Parts: sequence; structure tokens; C-alpha cells
Amino acid sequence: MLIRRLAVTALVLSTLVACGNDDGAAPAASGGPQPSTESIVSSVKKDDALAAGLPPAIASAGVVKIGSNIQNPPNNFYAEDGKTAKGSEVDLANAIAAKLGLKVEYSDMAFSSLITSLQSGRIDLTMAAMNDTAERQNAIDFVDYFTSGITIMVQKGNPSSVKGPDDLCGKGVAVNLGTSQEAYAKEQSTKCVAAGKGEVTVTSTDSDTQNQNQLRTGRVAAILNDLPTAVYVAQTAGKGEYFEVVKADPINGGQYGIGVNKANPQLTKSVQAALQALVDDGTYGKILAEWDVAQGAITKVTVNGK
Repeated sequence: MLIRRLAVTALVLSTLVACGNDDGAAPAASGGPQPSTESIVSSVKKDDALAAGLPPAIASAGVVKIGSNIQNPPNNFYAEDGKTAKGSEVDLANAIAAKLGLKVEYSDMAFSSLITSLQSGRIDLTMAAMNDTAERQNAIDFVDYFTSGITIMVQKGNPSSVKGPDDLCGKGVAVNLGTSQEAYAKEQSTKCVAAGKGEVTVTSTDSDTQNQNQLRTGRVAAILNDLPTAVYVAQTAGKGEYFEVVKADPINGGQYGIGVNKANPQLTKSVQAALQALVDDGTYGKILAEWDVAQGAITKVTVNGK
């Protein structure tokens, strides 16, 4: 399903930009949490058998051109130099390329331009927290690499002891107005009441700062958010001292996919095989763990969800 990314801004950020999945906004950043992943990615060695399956044009060029919308931490954002792309997706892209014996060339562009740029041949792949949806599959193919979904964010130390959705019964939660998180909170409240427990008191606003202030002051027990963004807010707000993310599987999860031109099935197979190799040898898991988004890890790399 299509996951709606909330318009979430860490308290240290103030500028909102278009979000990766075209459903809201996410924080822009020139820096942010930068875990030590260089050694993990640099340890990836070329697999000659996998590289042999690449399309000849890409193999001979030695470069794969990736289109992204580099403003979506922790998935992708610029380091403090304003030039170097960072993030969990960037690490995965570089690891996939290394496995295939390629270098990565990034094109930073508007999210709305990604699919058309892929179809026109300007880029070879897209990797921009784009949800693999049936509608988008009509235009391009996807190599699925991550499961995002609704995540519960609580005060540091989790004083309300929220470990999962059922612990929201009888408590207050903050959500952004008109989002899938708001709809889920209301559904969960109905379930709580039906089970003879207290309702979930849902506070819906169009202000992320207001939601975070309510959580910090204890007026609500949790904020419902999208997994990667919740992780980033928890890591950056108050230098990581204000919030934490409940360690549980994403709720109503949906896949992020690497976009590939339908006319290039050979590249699709190569990327799928390289990513599966990284999953199998543990590199994939190490990268996600460093970025604290291991909850969204997959074990089988699929194409178009199959």
C-alpha cells in the first residue's frame, strides 16, 4: 500500500521540502546523523558472475546513473559540505554498485521528474524512498529493498510503557491531520473500545512542532509517524535526548523500490541479484542497523512485490 509520509520536521529544522513518496514533506538537511558505514560499504567486493549479467552499455561504462531527491534523511541527504550524498539508501546504492563492479553517479532532481527521467534514459535507476505501488508499476519496474510503515515514537525512556499498538489504548497520540497515521489511530481506538479498553485520544494537527511539544510535555503518550522519518527525528531532536522509536515491526508496511525502466529487464535482474547477495552476506543488515532502521529490513528481494 502507499504509505503517506508525514510532514515531519525535527525541532532543529525549519525548512520543509517535497517528500520522497509524493505524499507530504520530509525534513531537509545539510547534515544529520552520520554513522560509520564507510568500512561496511568499502568492504563490498565485485562479484564477477553477477557483473557478467549487466547490460553491456552499463558494464562498459562502469557507471550506473541513479536519480534521487536528496533531501529525505535518514534515507538520503547532503553532508555538511552540501555536496556529498549520505544516508541509508546512498549506502545501499553504493554497495549494490560495488557488488556489480560499478561506480554511482547521482542526479538530484525533483521527485516528480524521477519516473520520466528513467523512462527517457537520462538515468538508469531511481532510489528515493519511492513506494512500490500498482499504479507506478504501470510505468516502471521496482526492485524492492525496504519496508516502511507507521511507527510509534515516544518520550525518551518510554515512561508510558508503549511497546505496541495495543498499549495505545486509553492513551493520547498525536498525528498529522489527514494522514494515514490519523486514520490508523482512529481504527485502533475503535478496536480498543471493542476490546473493553479505553479509547485512543487522537490529537490531529498540521504542526509537527506542536505534536512534538505535546509529546515532550506528556500531553500525549506517543506520536505516530513513518519509520525512517521517526528515526531521524528521534536521533536529532534535542540531540537525541527527547524521543525514541518503539522497537516493533512497521504497522501497515509497504515497500520502497528501486525504479528500473521496463525496457531494461536485464538491469532489473542484476540489481535484484546484487541486493539479494548483500542481504545474504549480512552487508545489507549492517547498513540498516547503523542507520537504526533495521525494523524495515527485508529477507527476500522481490521485483514488483513478487
